[in-house]
Amino acid sequence: MQPQAANPILNLLPLALIFVIFYFMLIRPQKQKEKDHQKMLSNMAKNDEVVTGSGIHGTIINVKEKTVILRIDENVKIEIEKNSIAFIKK
Repeated sequence: MQPQAANPILNLLPLALIFVIFYFMLIRPQKQKEKDHQKMLSNMAKNDEVVTGSGIHGTIINVKEKTVILRIDENVKIEIEKNSIAFIKK
């Protein structure tokens, strides 16, 4: 009497379960975070106080298509990419 082979679908079940766990714990939250960040970037306006990814605090004085101009001190202005804005201070 030969031992019966396991169903191949049952062999793939643990792998599928791991993918589902990764999706709900890693991929889905990251996509939501990226969506929220893009929404924040599209809603930026003049006089918003922001913090860049490198930790520079400033006030937006002009919003362009891909960049913003920040005033970081009296008579000190820098132009940075919109994507480098980490968050808007409330």
